[in-house]
Amino acid sequence: MDEIRIKGLEVYAYHGVYQDEKEKGQIFRVNAVLYTDTHAAGVADDLELSTDYGAVCKLINEQMKVHTYDLLETVAEQLCRDILLNFDLIKEVEIEICKPQAPIGLPFEDVSVCIRRGWHKVYLAVGSNMGDREGYIRQGIQCLWEHESIRRVRESALIETKPYGDVEQDDFLNGALELETMLSPRKLLEVLHQIEAAAGRERLVHWGPRTLDLDIIFYDKLVYESDDLVIPHVDMQNRVFVLQPLCELAPNYRHPVFGRTVSELLRAAASAE
Repeated sequence: MDEIRIKGLEVYAYHGVYQDEKEKGQIFRVNAVLYTDTHAAGVADDLELSTDYGAVCKLINEQMKVHTYDLLETVAEQLCRDILLNFDLIKEVEIEICKPQAPIGLPFEDVSVCIRRGWHKVYLAVGSNMGDREGYIRQGIQCLWEHESIRRVRESALIETKPYGDVEQDDFLNGALELETMLSPRKLLEVLHQIEAAAGRERLVHWGPRTLDLDIIFYDKLVYESDDLVIPHVDMQNRVFVLQPLCELAPNYRHPVFGRTVSELLRAAASAE
């Protein structure tokens, strides 16, 4: 990915743990790397196809002056968020906040915090087999659209499928979603659980009936495992009801562990049924 670099942007602001810092303020210097694709702008020589780094500098200056935070970490997090939300062409951003006048009481050149944040491509499976199945799914999708850290939600067609597992229950409506998010996998899982809970989801029976089910299938090419979250989804390769709608959105998306595309996994799972 191409880079637009901003070095040594000077901002007088009022961040710090001590009250004196909040009242008198001090100089901060900001370095930023904007990760984006500059090819179209370079070929056309058209600012509309690029990111206006002057506007980025103004946003950094304004946000650092308007808000007051104790920690440089918070300043950096908020700046990354603001930049990603306000400049669509920026896929990732790296922000370094330097504090050359930090109250350390010893000789030093500089203190800084540097973080990198960005948009992540995520695929979800969605399903329901209780009550107004489509209504619950639509409600869940709307909640995703309305979340400020989620954008560009695409949805597959919904298909009706038989229940998975040994629990006797009604048929499901299943689909797949593609989206971009700034949320980490764990934060995204929390949001999905909140959306499920708002739809009346109760986790009483494993593989049992549910008003709304939202599962993370892929998160970029991440391979991750914890007690309550496995990415890619641990059993997606065996579930036609997941693979069929997912294939509509991303037939050539390659599983980071198995090395096979979604369409290849679908053919294998369908032939095994």
